[in-house]
Amino acid sequence: MIDYLLLPLTALPFPNIDPVIFQIGPLAVHWYGLGYVAGILFAWWYTKRLVSTPRLWANNVPPMKPEDLDDFVLWAAAGVVLGGRLGYVLFYDLPRYIDNPLDIFAIWQGGMSFHGGMLGTIAAMVLFAFSRSINPWSMLDTVAAATPVGLGLVRVANFINSELWGRPTDMPWGVIFPDGGPLPRHPSQLYEAALEGLVLFLVLRVLTHGMLKLKTPGFIGGAFICGYGLARIFVEFFRVPDAQLGYLFGGWLTMGMVLSIPMVAAGIWAMLTARKPAPARQEI
Repeated sequence: MIDYLLLPLTALPFPNIDPVIFQIGPLAVHWYGLGYVAGILFAWWYTKRLVSTPRLWANNVPPMKPEDLDDFVLWAAAGVVLGGRLGYVLFYDLPRYIDNPLDIFAIWQGGMSFHGGMLGTIAAMVLFAFSRSINPWSMLDTVAAATPVGLGLVRVANFINSELWGRPTDMPWGVIFPDGGPLPRHPSQLYEAALEGLVLFLVLRVLTHGMLKLKTPGFIGGAFICGYGLARIFVEFFRVPDAQLGYLFGGWLTMGMVLSIPMVAAGIWAMLTARKPAPARQEI
């Protein structure tokens, strides 16, 4: 049982990092926005490296050219931003945006949903893949392998912004957040950065380069979706739910859990049903 009288004695001070990196007139560059940009740029570079390594792919033939990924960057950025924003509006704060519809476009005020961003990116991938005659599963695998780095960076930015903090804790690494009251709290943003970012990236790296699972279209994408869902469900036990939603059904269930459970099921299904393509026939 937590002794709330002792909590402040075991807390870590919050590193007071300015959420704004620099500002020139009305233009301000935030760590949060930089996390998205750096994540997209890393994914661009990393996915091009993957498709430039034939041994990783079935029949040693990459499913797309590096130039295809140059063209896909704008599609991916649009999918992340539009899907993430619409997902937040629909899943987390719909009544507010019904009353104030113009606030939907005020993305500088915050409010992005990973689940919405994922759906938006998947839609962009499917449309782009069909427009270039690329296997959509291989497109998903390629992008999924690079995505955890961006997730980790954005979660660190959430920590810098003192948002999405966790529940009160008596653990020695509890942090007193500026906007979180006087009690030390779980730095749940850093838990997510470690699990969704570093750990998930390393797992996928082993699957792509060690076990060569890119040769089985759909497996890496399924592993990413399942891995993210499991990590998110775990961290939700330490994270405070959005104030406007609270715990669902009067219990311990959160919206993050509700949206992640189908991801785990879909990811497992994708991994179980993934099959290697048949070797290309040689004409005589």
